[in-house]
Amino acid sequence: MQPIRPRRSALYVPGANARAMAKAPTLGTDVVILDLEDAVAPSEKALSRTRVAEAVAAFRQARAAGEIVVRVNGLDTPWIAEDLAVAGEARPDAILLPKISTASDLARVRALVGRDVALPLWAMIETPRAVLDPLGIAVARDERLPLAMLVLGLNDLARETGTRQLPGRAPMLPWMMAALAAARAGGIGILDGVFNDIADEAGFEAECRQGRDCGFDGKTIIHPKQVAGANAAFAPGEDEIAWAGRIAGVFDTPENAGKGVVMVEGRMVERLHAEMAQRLLALAAAISARG
Repeated sequence: MQPIRPRRSALYVPGANARAMAKAPTLGTDVVILDLEDAVAPSEKALSRTRVAEAVAAFRQARAAGEIVVRVNGLDTPWIAEDLAVAGEARPDAILLPKISTASDLARVRALVGRDVALPLWAMIETPRAVLDPLGIAVARDERLPLAMLVLGLNDLARETGTRQLPGRAPMLPWMMAALAAARAGGIGILDGVFNDIADEAGFEAECRQGRDCGFDGKTIIHPKQVAGANAAFAPGEDEIAWAGRIAGVFDTPENAGKGVVMVEGRMVERLHAEMAQRLLALAAAISARG
């Protein structure tokens, strides 16, 4: 089993705000996304690149827990080449690419990144074209710049399609689940989109629970107030951990080694359930190690 990194919460932080970037690693979020795109005005793009590079270096020097990701501007903007150059030199844990619509967009990005740079890419699914074929994006392989994560951008999808963002997200669920299935088929992770109403704590908690029920690894967030809720929603509960502990090694015993299914406390347990339990326990351990 590959090492598991918790990605319950992924906080967007404006690249122009040096104070917010310095504070972000102390907030308990699993992922910090330093944003050069939507959160930065055109007049601040150049300054933000410098500040983001400095923030990545400070994050590394402090040996802060969690991951640090840089979101660059889109392929069709005048800033993309310089963004990729600065991000590649800074060496974050990953580069987040907005508005990736097809596998050919990934190929274009990979061609722009310096040949001496080797790090994971994350791709945002936020255009109508992307949700029509997320699988083509998820399976676009590259050894030097592998795709490691899909990230939903439901605000952009709402804008481009006219879809209303309603409680329960019924109009968007087909797109969400198609992207999730594509991510799993490609063997990569996927993060749910943001919840816009910072003051609506109940609505945020409900959307986090829905995201976890749907199978997402975590949620992108826009305010520190949302960190704790996302972390709680996407972490295994005590009952889940206890049950996983009882079944994770059930097929390792001599009496069950040749079986495909066994009965545990009145419940049928197949090997796939034991494998899922092992993964859940690994996630729980990784979360515990973060403190």
